[in-house]
Amino acid sequence: MKKYLIGYVHGIKNEHKCLGKGPEFLSEESTKGAHRIHKALEIYKPTPLVRLDGMAKSLGVKAIFVKDESQRFGLNAFKGLGGLYALICIVCKKLGLDMNTISFSDLQKPEWKEKLKGMVFVTATDGNHGKGVAWAAGQLGCEAHVYMPSGSSELRAEAIRRVGQAEVRIMETGYDDTVRYAAQMAEKNGWFLVQDTSWEGYEEIPKYIIQGYTTMAEEAVSQLKEAGFETPTHVFLQAGVGAMAGGVLGYLTNRYEGMRPIVSIVEPENIACIYRSAQVDDGEPHPAENTAPTIMAGLNCGEPCTVTWPILRDFADWYLSCPDYVSAYGMRLLAAPAPGDRQVISGESGAVTTGLLNVIAGKEGYGGLKDMLGLNENSVVLLFSTEGDTDPVHYKKVVYEGKDAMPF
Repeated sequence: MKKYLIGYVHGIKNEHKCLGKGPEFLSEESTKGAHRIHKALEIYKPTPLVRLDGMAKSLGVKAIFVKDESQRFGLNAFKGLGGLYALICIVCKKLGLDMNTISFSDLQKPEWKEKLKGMVFVTATDGNHGKGVAWAAGQLGCEAHVYMPSGSSELRAEAIRRVGQAEVRIMETGYDDTVRYAAQMAEKNGWFLVQDTSWEGYEEIPKYIIQGYTTMAEEAVSQLKEAGFETPTHVFLQAGVGAMAGGVLGYLTNRYEGMRPIVSIVEPENIACIYRSAQVDDGEPHPAENTAPTIMAGLNCGEPCTVTWPILRDFADWYLSCPDYVSAYGMRLLAAPAPGDRQVISGESGAVTTGLLNVIAGKEGYGGLKDMLGLNENSVVLLFSTEGDTDPVHYKKVVYEGKDAMPF
């Protein structure tokens, strides 16, 4: 691996990239079930793929598209895709139902709700995943317990309570220890753990969650085609444990075989476990070297997901880490777009890729990294704004009061 420090951005180029197919569980065929479940929901509609031509012109690229997940199921984030699909898979396995024919609305019928009464779900979350699990469990009439790490916003905790009437507790431990606590409570009480990361012996349910995330990638592929683009040339994916990033990367690797875009994995520099794993370069996942706080609450994770780490290791082109102010910059850019561009309300974890793209390719940015990534007048860039203003108080401080401003 080659490591670069360009300004405030740390980058590692993957010199071991695999040219083979992605994992089978993220193939088009294997993910159809998740897409079918989501599209059968009464509230389903594809989230917008917002084209930002003004931003593209200012950065000297052909096109920029941002997938706006703030409009997913009324949850203000994409995570409900994974939590919902995983719950349905768990329920079907428990009750012996056919995943190929069942729908979420079927399970909401009184006769099935009665059979589901005793099922209890538990998870640890920085906010958005827990909201998705609580919402799905509540729709089925099931109890849910959600544990959040130290420093979590009470506003995020209350948002989870509102959507699912779950028991929500903010713990005195960091994210990874909170995950371990949720797993212990599941084992102790016979609850069903629905966790969006994995470890040895716990991989089946995370795979369901990761498959669920691919619905937004499948939508984006279709929407790009409708806009006249067969494939993006560049994709930037933010990572915490790497479940979403690995899931989308695996899906796109299979979908775009032979036409693969350049994919960069983006993390906060304060806690970057994927970057650290690439830096060690022994093929194994490693915890983050630093575990300082970050405003990117959804990416505040110190240990990689074991299911998706091999995907990120084998198929990503770049691993990038950046300061919090890069995310804040992205939030402001999307909130106050260039003339003619549509506004996107994007939270701290959702906007970091937009901020980083503008730092790399903008006039005040780092031209060397722009060239190394191959960003030019022919580039079509795909970004995922994975959340809206999930912490509205902090969102206002960043966007309207200039909190975490750029130092240059």
